[in-house]
Amino acid sequence: MSQRQVLQVFEQYQRARTSFVQTIAELCTRPQNIETLQNAGVMSLLRPLLLDVVPTIQQTAALALGRLANYNDNLAEAVVKGDILPQLVYSLAEQNRFYKKAAAFVLRAVAKHSPELAQAVVDCGALDALVISLEEFDPGVKEAAAWALGYIARHNGELSQAVVDAGAIPLLVLCIQEPEVALKRIAASALSDISKHSPELAQTVVDAGAIAHLSQMILNPDAKLKRQVFSALSQISKHSVDLAEMVVEAEIFPAVLACLKDPDEYVKKNVATLIREITKHTPELSQLIVNAGGVAAVIDYIGDSRGNVRLPGIMMLGYVAAHSENLAMAVIVSKGVPQLAICLSEEPEDHIKAATAWALGQIGRHTPEHARAVAVANVLPRLLSLYMESESSEDLQVKAKKALKSILQKCTYLPALEPLLHEAPPNILKHVVGQFSKVLLPRILGYTAGKGGSLSTSHVKQLKISVLCESTFKYRNVLLLTVYHKFNAH
Repeated sequence: MSQRQVLQVFEQYQRARTSFVQTIAELCTRPQNIETLQNAGVMSLLRPLLLDVVPTIQQTAALALGRLANYNDNLAEAVVKGDILPQLVYSLAEQNRFYKKAAAFVLRAVAKHSPELAQAVVDCGALDALVISLEEFDPGVKEAAAWALGYIARHNGELSQAVVDAGAIPLLVLCIQEPEVALKRIAASALSDISKHSPELAQTVVDAGAIAHLSQMILNPDAKLKRQVFSALSQISKHSVDLAEMVVEAEIFPAVLACLKDPDEYVKKNVATLIREITKHTPELSQLIVNAGGVAAVIDYIGDSRGNVRLPGIMMLGYVAAHSENLAMAVIVSKGVPQLAICLSEEPEDHIKAATAWALGQIGRHTPEHARAVAVANVLPRLLSLYMESESSEDLQVKAKKALKSILQKCTYLPALEPLLHEAPPNILKHVVGQFSKVLLPRILGYTAGKGGSLSTSHVKQLKISVLCESTFKYRNVLLLTVYHKFNAH
């Protein structure tokens, strides 16, 4: 056999391996093939190809493993149990950029499923190799490494702290300054995933100078980048007053309000979430948002949105109104109550209706003027029906009841209270009747004293007794309503 014939055998073997691994990688893109491939023992066949002498075979084998691991947690566990991760981590430091991208993809695909699998990735020494990859010249390698780090960090504070301890934060902040938009997106997303768990982790991100660079990208034309930028700023702001103030000091207002009209729904939602996280902390921060035109902008945003996209805006109005009478009045003056009333009527999801009921309660609980502004929007009967409906969730019933109680205890606008006399159960009715007594008794006493006319002293005594009596609800209602109408007729 000639030398040529001998070499042909190796060439045929190489072509066969190449064809095999490329076909497997292609089959892994179709979910219907996954179970068949798993039953055929594809993992054990791909593992030795990670150490193949041909680089393209190594890369394609890693890509196929990543696609398998990405499909479900059982296959990801099979990758861990097959001792494949240590090979990938070793290769991250030794191989070319194409293999590094594929290896980082496998690590990300394994880590994404659960904290336990993410911990397995950490335990095999992947963090140091991934952090080193953030310093690679090739932006694709940086992107793959940042993506894997973000997927590890997103699960819990311990894993995030491990990412921080590996020295990832300064390099991720450098990545958001790179010209490649895709790299900016993934780095911002990773910073968001790290920041969300605790004030200490968020402070670490802030100390690395992330806020200044993130705030410069809020008007970037790329919608996916803006999603991640606003998410990261939200996750930083939510933890404490100091962190929220640092975000505000980056002078993102009022420019950020323009993004509430962005065509991308996720951008709008993340902006509203950012505003909500800032306003919830203090009256001063809320006042700053109000002065920038934030309340009116959020009310418009709620009107233009539907479903869960509305939720952070609804909650933002509630947080603003909760702080003080003046801030609640700012929501009323900006026509926030009618918009919340629309949400309460047309949203099908209980958790959105519960948030809306809570927000209305925060607006109406301050003074009779605030309560009247809520009552005239005809939300009291709707709140009552949500509280009484058996189909309503427990959370919705609780929030509707609390909102009703807080509004009723301040409301002196009787035409809005009158419909509740016929429908309300005793635990709500006592608040309604209490308000009737507060308003009517002084007026009736003053009327009879001044006119000496139509209402006798016995009527007034009867009225006083019935108001104080806790058990005669039906009699009390009839009497109060009769006196109310008789008084108005005069």
